[in-house]
Amino acid sequence: QVQVVESGGGLVQAGGSVILSCAASGSIVTISSMRWHRQAPGKQREWVAYIIGGESTNYADYVKGRFTISRGNTKNTVDLQMNSLKPEDTGVYYCVAVVSLRDYWGQGTQVTVSS
Repeated sequence: QVQVVESGGGLVQAGGSVILSCAASGSIVTISSMRWHRQAPGKQREWVAYIIGGESTNYADYVKGRFTISRGNTKNTVDLQMNSLKPEDTGVYYCVAVVSLRDYWGQGTQVTVSS
């Protein structure tokens, strides 16, 4: 079993920054990729960013240039640096670790951006 835990959410003013962290643990041989998704109130969950192998990254258009995904300093961790935050970035942010072709989701962390 693989456990995924997010941290770092909170309340921030528009234009501010937040760093989210994600740690995967458990029966892990290799994490092939990690992703961030988010879900705003009343909306469907949407993809935000992914990182493959520690260097290859990609971002959704609505966060490109503002968010940065990177491997954390500890093994099996990933960070999401979120800058120039907008009220529409408000939502629950979920981390996903892909291990042996299976997605393992965390419980999510709330980010609220006030205008």
